[in-house]
Amino acid sequence: MPVERFAIIDSTLREGEQFSNAHFTTEQKIQIAKTLDEFGVEYIELTSPMASPQSLQDLRTIASLGLNAKILTHVRCHMDDASLAVQTGVTGIDILFGTSSFLREFSHGKSVDEIIVEAQKVISFIKDSGKEVRFSSEDSFRSTEGDLLKVYTAVAKMGVDRVGVADTVGIATPRQCYALAVELRHHIGDTDIEFHGHNDAGCAIANSYSILEGGATHIDTSVLGIGERNGITPLGGFVARMYADDPETIKAKYDLRKLKVLDEMVASMVGIEIPFDEFVTGRYAFHHKAGMHTKAIYVNPNSYEILDPADFGVARTINVAHRLTGRHAIGHRARELGLEFGEQELKDITRRIKAMADDGPLSMDTLDGLLREWVVA
Repeated sequence: MPVERFAIIDSTLREGEQFSNAHFTTEQKIQIAKTLDEFGVEYIELTSPMASPQSLQDLRTIASLGLNAKILTHVRCHMDDASLAVQTGVTGIDILFGTSSFLREFSHGKSVDEIIVEAQKVISFIKDSGKEVRFSSEDSFRSTEGDLLKVYTAVAKMGVDRVGVADTVGIATPRQCYALAVELRHHIGDTDIEFHGHNDAGCAIANSYSILEGGATHIDTSVLGIGERNGITPLGGFVARMYADDPETIKAKYDLRKLKVLDEMVASMVGIEIPFDEFVTGRYAFHHKAGMHTKAIYVNPNSYEILDPADFGVARTINVAHRLTGRHAIGHRARELGLEFGEQELKDITRRIKAMADDGPLSMDTLDGLLREWVVA
């Protein structure tokens, strides 16, 4: 699929509210929604208005902000839920129904034919109310393929805007995601396909990318990936994956510098630190240390970076004060300090630094002091 065609449905204000530490105030929800809108996500999904009185009021508040992003809410495939949702001013309503044998047996107890009958009533009501509608199976990858295709084909004929594929328990693989999208295309024609992928087995980003390759069009994300259990596809990681394919298109679609603002904001609100290995905004995302790496980075950053940190408004860092360092890195640091060494001197000082660093990493102040003392000596 052409990279410019996909759309992000950010679910920080729905799935993200299911994160253990999350309890967003109305003011925080407004702040998150406005920043997501500035970033450029195409959709913002909020908690069902049935969840609580405050959830209903917050949904109405966000829907009335006049954002460029379309505002969605996520409800059960029940007429009561849909009736309340259409009154909130949202652009669209995401409805879901469990289709796996697990959920049909232990959750709602309905057959596939009963699911289709119920969906018909709710979908017709939402469409007649002038709202976008998405129908999603829940626990899609533990559902029988025949059941899935029967439901999806039926709801596509009812005129839904999107069908949703939900890896609710994070069991899917990239190959399965690709294959399901390809098969769906044969049954639902041009109807859009949305993917909601949980990260229990660490495949959420890869699954999102693969299902797009197979023909999906919309990907659910959340800031830092927060959500139920280990969360879902993280906004930053997904954008990084798509940027790696086509930087210019991604820079045109999204204000990438807002990603750092979003990650820091949401991390603070839910009381966590940004993980050290977080995509783009993690403390060490653009940090280089090994001698070969630092030498190449000084010459051409693309040699060991697929993302340009400047595009995301973050800085590259290079650590040269350790035993893995090389003379090229030491020479570069010396020049930054206005010092010049001959080739042999540079080899000698580098050997000295490596020997000292065998006892433990050196501070940059210690390293700089050694370089200055060497000149004086």
